[in-house]
Amino acid sequence: MWKSTIGILRMIGIIEGISYLVLLFIAMPLKYFAGLPSYVYVVGMAHGVLFVMFLLALLVVWINRRWSFLRVVGAFIASLLPFGTFVLDARLRKEM
Repeated sequence: MWKSTIGILRMIGIIEGISYLVLLFIAMPLKYFAGLPSYVYVVGMAHGVLFVMFLLALLVVWINRRWSFLRVVGAFIASLLPFGTFVLDARLRKEM
C-alpha cells in the first residue's frame, strides 16, 4: 500500500477517518457526559495533524497523478464528512 502516492493517501485517509470517528463518538461524549475535556484535546490534536497530512498527500497525488480539480475537491469534501474517507478509500482501491 505504501508503494504509490495513492497508497499513501489511502493509508493516511483511513487513519484520519478513524481519528475523526474516535473524536466524534468517544472523545466528545466523554467531554460532555463525563466532564473529561482532555480527551478532546488529545484526540483533536492528533486528528488535526492527520488532517494536514491528508491534505499534503492529496496535494502530492494531485500533482503526480494529474487529477482534475473536481476530483481533488471531491476528495477534500470526503475528508470533511464522517465515514467519507472510507468511501474515498473504496474508490481509490479500484484505481490501484
